[in-house]
Amino acid sequence: MKSAHFRFYAELNDFLPTDSRGRALTREFEIEASVKDIIEAFGIPHTEVEVILVNGKSVDFSYRVGDGDSVSVYPVFESFDVSQIVRVRPKPLRESRFVLDAHLGTLTRYLRLLGFDCRYRNDFADRELVETSVSEGRILLTRDVGVLKRSAVTHGYYVRATDPRAQAFEVVRRFDLFGAVAPFRRCLSCNGGLKRVRKAEVHDRLPSRTARHFKEFRMCPDCDRIYWKGSHYDRMLDFVEEVRALGAHAAG
Repeated sequence: MKSAHFRFYAELNDFLPTDSRGRALTREFEIEASVKDIIEAFGIPHTEVEVILVNGKSVDFSYRVGDGDSVSVYPVFESFDVSQIVRVRPKPLRESRFVLDAHLGTLTRYLRLLGFDCRYRNDFADRELVETSVSEGRILLTRDVGVLKRSAVTHGYYVRATDPRAQAFEVVRRFDLFGAVAPFRRCLSCNGGLKRVRKAEVHDRLPSRTARHFKEFRMCPDCDRIYWKGSHYDRMLDFVEEVRALGAHAAG
């Protein structure tokens, strides 16, 4: 029987049992396997990994783990330049667009509120999520670790938080999207881009009180939903300002 020693760093420990976090772990095996397969056997999706060092040397996912190897596995680096080390994660997508699983409907609305392009259906099958992520160049956001272990997935992230507002802060921080926030430009329901419309164009569809008190309107050309600065606007604006404040704090 052969064995190798693994150490997982920082947030990769989120995927390990409590008593296994932050310490060296031994994995026994009879047949050599790729380091990717063994890492995922520990429960860690490959999309969460940035750098792998075996006996102090950088390797990619195809490396075959040998007897006595010492393997150090690191998550995505945001604050350090690791360009001289082999990265196992693909280059970032040119535009941060997302596809979200069925458990993240409220997060979808928060991200759309911030202006981000998000595909979502409450009946997306795992296969459809993966196909959409790959074919449309979208980052797959999910609370299902198993989906991220599918080999076709190149850009994905396991959302840790369970509260939707906290999830939104987490995603914006994780992908450093503070500078890309462009609120109130996307339909919260269908993801379409909102367009300004004159009051006269939508007057017949407005509640009488809304028609009396509001002058500015936007409409989604895809689903015809109309938006104005009603009772929810101040709460949504508070959320946007929280995100911006978080970005300013991170930059400082």
